[in-house]
Amino acid sequence: MLTSQPPKKSVLHAMTIDVEDYYHVSAFNSVIKPDNWSDWPSRVEKNTHQLLDLFDTHAVKSTFFVLGWVADKYPSLVKELANRGHEIASHGWSHQLIYNQSPTEFKAETARSKDVIEELAQTPVTGYRAASYSITKRSLWALDILAELGFTWDSSIFPVHHDRYGISGSPQSPYMIQTSSGQLIKEFPLTTARVLGLAIPAAGGGYFRQYPYALSKWLFQRASQNSAKPLIFYLHPWEIDPEQPRVPGISPLSKFRHYTNLQRCETRLEQLLNDFQFGSVSQSLASTDIEIELNLHDF
Repeated sequence: MLTSQPPKKSVLHAMTIDVEDYYHVSAFNSVIKPDNWSDWPSRVEKNTHQLLDLFDTHAVKSTFFVLGWVADKYPSLVKELANRGHEIASHGWSHQLIYNQSPTEFKAETARSKDVIEELAQTPVTGYRAASYSITKRSLWALDILAELGFTWDSSIFPVHHDRYGISGSPQSPYMIQTSSGQLIKEFPLTTARVLGLAIPAAGGGYFRQYPYALSKWLFQRASQNSAKPLIFYLHPWEIDPEQPRVPGISPLSKFRHYTNLQRCETRLEQLLNDFQFGSVSQSLASTDIEIELNLHDF
């Protein structure tokens, strides 16, 4: 006698946008200090609205990680994100690398960002992403603070080796972390594909601009195990803006990472939206069963 099988969940990948301006990037810290941010012409509202229109065209609801500084300066932008039905999460306040902050500084800035964004969006903010994915082995203590502040999920850990971020060998699928205080927080790691035993970044951003689109698509499909598990994709509003001002005095490596293929990025993003099914982080997490639970000492 045949027994019926439970219906397979439809896998939904997470589309995420880190809402920050071009002068906020960590690689520019040596030439643009936070006190001077307001001296630079802002393009974050225009670029974010351009992304919103693109998502409307494709009927995609995304997660927007809003920098607290941006929310405070452009409150109508946060309200627009909420009005259009997107998920709103926190990207901290001042886009500083967490492992360069003290726990006291991090907690104060994160609480401030959460409060400001919640007031503007009129909805709880339960998700977080660190500047430049700076939750590493040096800053795992940040997860305790996030849980204490009421965050229930995070997307800051990149399972790669990199000069600025990453925890090499950490899980590549969504998992649960038990903090030192015993609280639980879901982690949605940035996407990597396993190729010849190596974890190859395939989550978006500079990788998406630097790789040929065919390679990005292949890596994303490989990482998803032919759409068997959900992945996360990220982009910044400035990455679809080839006309942004050029910042002088940055290193050749930072120049390459920041400016490569800005003029091709929006077209590639639209192709990605045609090739894969996307929703918000919370929608994506709801489409998968989390089977891995780690303690902080497991990293």
